[in-house]
Amino acid sequence: MTTFIQLLLAGLTTGAIYGLVALGFVVIYKASGIFNLAIGEFLLVGAFFAYSCMVQWQLPVWSALVFTALFSVTFGLLIERISIRPLKGQSTLTIIMMTIALSLMLRGVVYLTGWGIIQSVYPPFIPTEAMHFGNVVFSQQLAWCFAFAILAVIVLSLFFQYTKSGLRMRAVSEDHQVAQGVGIKIGDVFALTWVIAAIVCAFGGVLLGSLAGVSMHLHTLGLRALPVVIVGGLESILGALVAGMIVGLAETLATGYLDPIIGAGSASGIPYIIMVLILLVRPYGLFGRQRIERI
Repeated sequence: MTTFIQLLLAGLTTGAIYGLVALGFVVIYKASGIFNLAIGEFLLVGAFFAYSCMVQWQLPVWSALVFTALFSVTFGLLIERISIRPLKGQSTLTIIMMTIALSLMLRGVVYLTGWGIIQSVYPPFIPTEAMHFGNVVFSQQLAWCFAFAILAVIVLSLFFQYTKSGLRMRAVSEDHQVAQGVGIKIGDVFALTWVIAAIVCAFGGVLLGSLAGVSMHLHTLGLRALPVVIVGGLESILGALVAGMIVGLAETLATGYLDPIIGAGSASGIPYIIMVLILLVRPYGLFGRQRIERI
């Protein structure tokens, strides 16, 4: 029972971080209808930039995080202006192919800058002492990561619900032409969505890097957000968090109970099995909006 509870807590915490990364998908799709397949590379670039600030440039942790946020703002604006905005009006397939090209290009840039050969860990900036609840031992580091992920989801939910920029993004997500007709600048909204996605992914990368280490492997962890988004619903912030916890919990339980039976690596396929099962029952995801077209 103790092992089960520890796996349960670890799975929920890891899943919350998956949900945080999945928000990078959701924010962009919610406003622009673009499915960004370069999200793993966004996470990778943000994580390595934070590593450079902390280790190579010897900046204090909080200064490094501020610089990472500022870098992410610039990075998101550049990506949107250079690669996405020129494709305005093009087919969805064209834009998806551009995001695939972006993922390959960003991975190559990481290698060229020398980041790609780094396999290290962040300096300890989150308490690592274990917490004891009876016989259950839980990492304080996981608890802090969980708390940050929940806080980010709450902040984004409030942003979309109550701020003018969030309301503009919601209006654009409903109908681009109507939003433009009432004076909303679509280009500015798109740019803001890419900035938010870049910031969210950067901090998601920092959290995952603090747990799993900083290496090129991080971009594959970013792809774990893909089934999370599908399961939760492409336009749902709450769905990203709930689905992230479901996927993280399933992965952790599979690692603890299936790996000893069928061999290591069984957990890697669990998110996609869950995704297929959910799509068979609810094609629009657990919290996605069901769209019905009447003829």
